[in-house]
Amino acid sequence: MRRRRLPLVGLLVLPLLGGLVPLLATPGPAQAASGCSGRPAKTVEFSTGELRVYKSRAHACAVTVAKKPGKRRTMSVTLQARGGRVVSDKGSYTKMAGPVTVNALNRCVRATGAIGKKSVSTGWILC
Repeated sequence: MRRRRLPLVGLLVLPLLGGLVPLLATPGPAQAASGCSGRPAKTVEFSTGELRVYKSRAHACAVTVAKKPGKRRTMSVTLQARGGRVVSDKGSYTKMAGPVTVNALNRCVRATGAIGKKSVSTGWILC
């Protein structure tokens, strides 16, 4: 007599898959905090905030985040891959400017962030 093993396999596999679903559905801390995907590559602090640059395999992403969010003020973030165009976001924001993303597969990037009259730049990084 031949037995069916399908229910036994299902009982073993379903709990394993159920444990992976929350991990796959939850965004990583970098993406949740900044809107950028990828790993944090560089953070540069300045008096009114910080410039954060993230790197994935083929892209770089940057945001400028205020130290004290709340009041509207002029904020900007720019990002450029070597040999490419500058991508920027400038406006009146309460917490964050960006995200801006460029294709950066095997290319250096540079980023600039500003809040009010204070600004910071990374120079060429991720080379």
